[in-house]
Amino acid sequence: MKVDILLGLQWGDEGKGKVVDVLTPRYDMVARFQGGPNAGHTLEFDGRKVVLRSIPSGVFQGNINIVGNGVVLDPVLFAGEARELLETGSDLKSILKISKKAHLILPTHRLLDAAGEKAKGKDKIGTTGKGIGPTYTDKTSRNGLRLGDVLEPDFDKRFNAAVERHLTMLARLDATPDKAVLDELTARWLEAVAFIRSNFEIIDSEHYVNKALAAGKTMLCEGAQGTMLDVDFGSYPFVTSSNTISAGACTGLGIAPNKINDVYGIFKAYCTRVGSGPFPTELFDETGAEIRRIGHEFGAVTGRERRCGWIDLVALRYAIMINGVTKLIMMKSDVLDGFPTIKACTAYEIDGVQTPDFPYSIDDTDRIRPIYTELPGWTTDLTKATSEADFPKEFKDYIAFLERELGVPVCIVSVGPDRKQTIELKK
Repeated sequence: MKVDILLGLQWGDEGKGKVVDVLTPRYDMVARFQGGPNAGHTLEFDGRKVVLRSIPSGVFQGNINIVGNGVVLDPVLFAGEARELLETGSDLKSILKISKKAHLILPTHRLLDAAGEKAKGKDKIGTTGKGIGPTYTDKTSRNGLRLGDVLEPDFDKRFNAAVERHLTMLARLDATPDKAVLDELTARWLEAVAFIRSNFEIIDSEHYVNKALAAGKTMLCEGAQGTMLDVDFGSYPFVTSSNTISAGACTGLGIAPNKINDVYGIFKAYCTRVGSGPFPTELFDETGAEIRRIGHEFGAVTGRERRCGWIDLVALRYAIMINGVTKLIMMKSDVLDGFPTIKACTAYEIDGVQTPDFPYSIDDTDRIRPIYTELPGWTTDLTKATSEADFPKEFKDYIAFLERELGVPVCIVSVGPDRKQTIELKK
């Protein structure tokens, strides 16, 4: 068993990129298995701060990195991201490989995303407007354009047919774009496709990965977004368009379930959510605002303000079960420094009945009341901790409480944004 998976257990933004970067030296390969460029994985090291959207977070350690077939790729955003890394001396061309089966986000996908959200009015999902949902819709309706298509002699025909289909859909939504605008978007898109085709190896990733595993290589699978945004098991319909759970690594990379060993589940010491949708433990008071301020809770790509609340153990237990999590990683522990009391939701009360289980729907938050357990906070500055020995008793008690409630050990704790502010616990 040579494959480990690392994924988010909440509504995304848990800090996956940082931990992938920290763990990468232990593996031969790192691979993204789903999601699109709305994911902003932030890494800080050597005085640098980098935000990655489509490129796996293992590219700074010299290992092979793969964009898998489950990812949807925007050539323009990818090319911009790649050029920035190349300009800083990255050996990206030799270490990054992209699956032929990854679906492409077209300029008209972004237009469809915006038009669709506008048509929903107050019921909008709160997408990032990057065209990710419409691209996955084309994938499942068998109308998609894949990266491998750019290598085919009739690519222009395939591209034009896809655009014409989208323009018909936009006309129905009364959102036909200005021709000059569309021409400019298309020219940029085709230039970015040419850049990818001439600079990166486009591969049959499922064959590449499985041959490497058969030869004894190891791989870390990097998830995007979080479990509670999974299209099947998340807070539907306020979810993303892909399977963010561990099973998504199998379909998003072409690996068999029996290849999987550890599943690392990442969560914040509190909870956040971006966009629309239910959030049972959301705080609308000064405490929520303070968590947002201290935690710099704004989208790495969009800059959107994140909604903040206490940790939700009902949702976390559910996410752990769905993913088969074997090891937990707690992020942003230092954000809770100085709070005299820490709260954790251990159950929901739904229509007057208390339950520890995550329900079919949490859409009607008026019916759901979180049941909290209160724990004493800590006043130590965790950002200065260099080992577990530096943790105050109250913080150690918080970790122990979480482990009892969740039934899985916490193996890594993050106490700051830098790569070095990552502490492994002895278990």
